[in-house]
Amino acid sequence: MEFIFGDFTTAQIIILIIAAILIGINKTGIPGLGLIPVIMLVFTFEPGISTGLQLMMLCMADLAAVAYYHKTANWKIILKLLPAALCGIAIGSCVIHKLPPTAMTLLMGIVILILSGISVVREIWWNDSEKIPSHWSFAVCTGLLAGFSTQIANAAGPIMALYLLAMRMPKMEYMGTAAWYFMILNWIKLPIFALEGRITMASVKADLAMIPFLLIGAVLGIVMLNKMPKKLFNWVILILSAVASVYMIVKSLM
Repeated sequence: MEFIFGDFTTAQIIILIIAAILIGINKTGIPGLGLIPVIMLVFTFEPGISTGLQLMMLCMADLAAVAYYHKTANWKIILKLLPAALCGIAIGSCVIHKLPPTAMTLLMGIVILILSGISVVREIWWNDSEKIPSHWSFAVCTGLLAGFSTQIANAAGPIMALYLLAMRMPKMEYMGTAAWYFMILNWIKLPIFALEGRITMASVKADLAMIPFLLIGAVLGIVMLNKMPKKLFNWVILILSAVASVYMIVKSLM
């Protein structure tokens, strides 16, 4: 145990296991769940270490999600978002050591809350026949925000969830698109996090021990998605995104 987890406490190992299961569920079943492991790990580990621990688990869970949903991705949307997302990652790398973390957390929380509100209005008053947003600026803004937030705190999930909901795609297409998109971004981030010191040999060993729990979560996510009606699926994502945004705003003001 000491060789794998080093000086991790029992409480930290338990939190890591729970986070791994939730990450697995998030990747294959409930996309809006992604910020809960972020919160758990930030409260349990030092900020730099927590994001590094999470990124490694995200990368491994991405492989499971892509393996299951690889045929259902909408590559037109992925390719439309990727250039702006890569720019967002570059911007995040440049500003991460210069701006106060609380300011960035507050900004992201406000943006996600506004987007959640817009999406709720769409769900209540717009029907499925409404025109899908197609202006290039919508994709560019989403890509930049997603790239920036994923580089800062692995927190692009709510932003992408709201964008993909706006595209009104079926559940399986939603999951396949999200799986490929985040796998590409997360694996690009790996060497950047390593250079920044957020991924260490100790965190790699601990994350490798989480593979069985990530797989358990991935299976649970698939089962939950198959049993969840599309309307409920949409509302779960919206509610979790809104809760996450409120948490980010409150945390930044404390």
